[in-house]
Amino acid sequence: MSSIIIKNATIVNEGTQFLGDILIKDQRIEKIGTGLQTKGAATEIDATGLLLLPGVIDDQVHFREPGLTHKASIFTESRAAVAGGVTSFMEMPNTNPPVFTQALLEDKYTISKHTSLANYSFFMGTSNDNYDEVMRTNEKKDEVCGIKIFMGSSTGNLLVDNALVLERIFEGSELLIATHCEEESIIKSNYQQLKANKEILEPSDHPIIRNEEACFESSLKAIQFAHKFGTRLHILHITTEKELQLFSNMLPLKDKRITAEVCVHHLHFTSDDYATLGNQIKCNPAIKAPHNRTALWTALNDDRLDIIATDHAPHTWEEKQHAFEQAHAGLPLVQHSLQLMLQYVADGKISIEKVVHKMSHAVATCFQIKERGFIREGYFADLVLVNPNKPYTVTKDNILYKCGWSPLENTRFNASIEKTFVNGHIVYGNNVVDESKKGERLKFER
Repeated sequence: MSSIIIKNATIVNEGTQFLGDILIKDQRIEKIGTGLQTKGAATEIDATGLLLLPGVIDDQVHFREPGLTHKASIFTESRAAVAGGVTSFMEMPNTNPPVFTQALLEDKYTISKHTSLANYSFFMGTSNDNYDEVMRTNEKKDEVCGIKIFMGSSTGNLLVDNALVLERIFEGSELLIATHCEEESIIKSNYQQLKANKEILEPSDHPIIRNEEACFESSLKAIQFAHKFGTRLHILHITTEKELQLFSNMLPLKDKRITAEVCVHHLHFTSDDYATLGNQIKCNPAIKAPHNRTALWTALNDDRLDIIATDHAPHTWEEKQHAFEQAHAGLPLVQHSLQLMLQYVADGKISIEKVVHKMSHAVATCFQIKERGFIREGYFADLVLVNPNKPYTVTKDNILYKCGWSPLENTRFNASIEKTFVNGHIVYGNNVVDESKKGERLKFER
């Protein structure tokens, strides 16, 4: 395999920026330095004026395969991901059928082996009645990213609301447990109260139904279980100021047993945006009032929130055009998450070093991913070259999601993705996706 030398890049890694070169050989970063040369054939890339970052690792996506491929597939969404600088993803179990058995879990790995352009892992799904299958995941600690529990309603019977089952899973799991935290009883009560006074609900009612209290009570319950059994808990997509009191920045990330994630849409949109975007930004947990977004930014910068992800959840445009109560919840984001966060760097909301940490380093640390997430010699060459001064506007013509739309349409970013490397292969460059090589299954050091 020929080598690649990236020359004169501004490398952003592990809290620092420096000018340097990267030598890539046999899928991995062989050397980091200046004035690097190689023996034999090599492709040289002049990265003068460009930023070189570790590839984004998105720990929460919904790629809809199997069973929901009219919305998306592992191929189509991984294609969009690499065009956005996302080199690895962890995908959720609410497909059709839901991933309730080890056989169904392995089916998704088989699909990805043949179709995914990014590296991949999949969460094992939980229900009120598949405890034994969930516990078999303990035998795959180095091969599976974690166990997912929906503590709020979702697809089919993925909701786990039996307290005894929850307690058994928290006690028995040797893997990280990732939770969607919304208290079902509060959601139902809020809905009934609204419907008693309002015949037709609208998108702006969504954060009233799925309110701050529903999120807080469920997150608190998950944390209480984790404390009781010493479980490694990761709470997904935090949306409220109130929940932030449950998390700490007193320990180094590697020592935390309870971590938290924020998603780009909760950092970007507020309930004020329902007036113009309506069902396009209907998602669970809901986008809420502006004071929550302000609090999320503070907690992200002071490290109470550990990871930035997308919860990429595509639906067809037609599914989004239904009346509010029938419209599907979720929005597509994986192609533009890095550019969106780099725009906030340009706007002074966050440092680029912090973005790299939250979207790459911290994900690798939290999930104990083997040899990825950092620019280090010997690590896999999962990298992204960014031009910080090449404007890019999201349009129908450049959206790669199968659903064909984005709530960020017509948004202008200061930065563009120049090239994405997955395992040393240039999978995206010059606005072209190279589909000739596939990503690899993530491995974990546990």
